[in-house]
Amino acid sequence: MTWTRCRKLVNALRPHGLVALQTGRNTGVTCVRAVPLLKRCYASGSERSTEVEKILLDTIKATGPISFATYMQMCLSHPTAGYYMQASKPVIGREGDFITSPEISQVFGELLAIWLLSQWQSLGSRRKIRLIELGPGRGTLMHDVLRTLSQFPSTRIATSDIHLVETSLTMRATQKEKLSSMAQTHGWKLHWNDSIDDIRPDASEYTLVLAHEFFDALPFHLLQKTHRGWQEVLLASGPDPAVPTVLRPGGNSPSLDFSSSPTISSNVSRFRQVLSPAPTPSSTLLGLSSPRYQKLPVGSRIEVSPASFKIARRIAELLYDAETGGTQSAGNALIIDYGGEKVYGNSFRAFKNHKIVDPFQLPGQCDLTVNVDFAYLKEATADLVMNHGPLSQQAFLIRMALQSRVDALKAAAKDEEHRKHIDQAALRLVDPSGMGSQYQIMGMSGKKADADKLSMEERWPFIEGMSREP
Repeated sequence: MTWTRCRKLVNALRPHGLVALQTGRNTGVTCVRAVPLLKRCYASGSERSTEVEKILLDTIKATGPISFATYMQMCLSHPTAGYYMQASKPVIGREGDFITSPEISQVFGELLAIWLLSQWQSLGSRRKIRLIELGPGRGTLMHDVLRTLSQFPSTRIATSDIHLVETSLTMRATQKEKLSSMAQTHGWKLHWNDSIDDIRPDASEYTLVLAHEFFDALPFHLLQKTHRGWQEVLLASGPDPAVPTVLRPGGNSPSLDFSSSPTISSNVSRFRQVLSPAPTPSSTLLGLSSPRYQKLPVGSRIEVSPASFKIARRIAELLYDAETGGTQSAGNALIIDYGGEKVYGNSFRAFKNHKIVDPFQLPGQCDLTVNVDFAYLKEATADLVMNHGPLSQQAFLIRMALQSRVDALKAAAKDEEHRKHIDQAALRLVDPSGMGSQYQIMGMSGKKADADKLSMEERWPFIEGMSREP
């Protein structure tokens, strides 16, 4: 796809009654899960114990310290008390704990859809389309993507199956309510899967995958490099909660760009960090899982997510045409998250009521996230796919003709107030001091025989060495 063709596709979209305003999407100032550029601060919290906290402390009492991966998995996905599994409180939007790009503006999902559409036209237009989204949230992004694809006769007819990888029954119900009507109208089949492993590779269909703010919520292990090798940092039960506890990362550990100050735990935390007595087979294996880790000095801490490696690998398997030995692509993917092409050591954080809070404050009642190491995802997939980027969200959206779409929506707006809201939402998506730089977008294309001869159509907008504007 070229800039000219991209703008042509975008201009073909109907304004659609300004969906962003009709559905009441939030353009106000609420917290996104991206990393603030200012100094990290924590909100004060209650001293009450949560159900997940009691389970975790009982586990530690019975079996000893637990990994950060176990802590995160239990907090987010415990079957009854996990953050994403509860029906009592929304997690996304003004009434929830954070806001995401699709909830801010319809343009975000529309431009992602245009990229997927262009890839299908270039590489797989003779095959049916199978759409997959990992962690679909309230279904807003998938709704915008499907609405966009439905406006083009070729993709409307080619789309057949839509897979939503979601473990929360509450979220599934919300997604079904959001997407069922459109799916029934066009004869598309909706499927819900507990895991991406439930979806088999099928080169007879062209697979398009979306993972928006998915990898940041996957469990990770915290490792520290010592003279003995890589040892795991674990969580033990803390001292009396009335006694303040200060948790300090290793001085040489990779840290977030926005802060080099120590992380201070609230005085209600019942957890403390301890170092495993010696390297274990697991910590040693994780420490060897990327050649980049070997160059780090003693004292470094790294956040390593084997779950991210495994899932990225599975995405690549869905995009690789094994039947032909990779002579043609079987699909494409877009991964949108915050992070970068480097390992992090101190990015673990929590969100509650649109504020950053201590991740150990209210286990099971806060959203937990960690920065994504895009280089690690590339290492997991390099033999099966061609990786593109990552690009900043700002660069991606601008190169995908953001302004053309915004201008069309404003032209169809009924009054100046609506036009102002459209502008504000778009600007927030590409704000270089916020979402525009903090979020990264990486593309994947299934490997094919002439991978070294990718056309401009296939590489756009992931073009190296060009300015953010075409």
